[in-house]
Amino acid sequence: MASKVEFVKVTQDDDGIRLDKYFHRHFPNLPKSRLYKLIREKNIKVDGKKAEINQRLELGQEIRIPPIEQGTNEPRKLNAKDLKFVRSLVLYQNDDIIVINKPHGLAVQGGSGIDYHLDGLLDGLIFKEGGERPRLVHRLDKDTSGVLVLARKASVASKLGDMFKGREVEKTYISLNYNVPEIKKGKIQAKLTKIGESVRVDEKAGQGALTFYEVIDSLGNSASLLKLYPKTGRTHQLRVHCELLGCPIVGDPKYGIVENKIDGVKDKLHLHALSIKMPLPKGGEVVIKAPLPDYFKESLKLLGLELCD
Repeated sequence: MASKVEFVKVTQDDDGIRLDKYFHRHFPNLPKSRLYKLIREKNIKVDGKKAEINQRLELGQEIRIPPIEQGTNEPRKLNAKDLKFVRSLVLYQNDDIIVINKPHGLAVQGGSGIDYHLDGLLDGLIFKEGGERPRLVHRLDKDTSGVLVLARKASVASKLGDMFKGREVEKTYISLNYNVPEIKKGKIQAKLTKIGESVRVDEKAGQGALTFYEVIDSLGNSASLLKLYPKTGRTHQLRVHCELLGCPIVGDPKYGIVENKIDGVKDKLHLHALSIKMPLPKGGEVVIKAPLPDYFKESLKLLGLELCD
């Protein structure tokens, strides 16, 4: 149970979702009846105003979250294996943040049919007695690996939310793609909207999305290694943008369907959050890089492609 009222900024990952979906995402054990009561009694507010259960949240809005008892479901207790695993992911930490290398296949948060996820392991990243549970400030898709930033305190989570909103955080991804872009260095710009579990281009009602890219290496005209620099953080942005480029990401089950697959390459999403450059809450900045997963390295070796720093 949260011990005090918190004020949390809406991040890019939660931009556009309904308020009830937000609480289901961040407080999965909170009963709907309890949520409705908190809203009805004005204990939950958005930008200081009465909240509506079905209102859409916007980037940068401030949500007032009262102390919440999440029902009778106990958080998943960590065993020694869980503890060792989640701590092995840490790339960097200081008093304010923890940065991990999220593995492919690990969901960031729970959902329908997802019982094992990063959010359920975060108690393992409390390194000091009485320390706060780290907070997620952005997300990666389940099958995307790489750099993920966590806030060690609620106050830091709010500051990081402002940094992501203000585009002060520079993210670099690496992807293995089918085909080779005609233009070796350029940008992809298209408005995106979510339809069910997929994302599609919608230039009328969609949200703006911008990605810069460059070709790092290629294998004839059949495959390419790209660096991707997202300037916005829409759901599935990089995956959809690569599809629009005519170079879907290898192993993408939604946007990477092709007739001729590459022999010997594992059918896993080859998209990795390679590095992040960001200001630190107390001054200065840091650059953190995450090594590629083994299957990604094996694919590059098989194809004779190289990732140069």
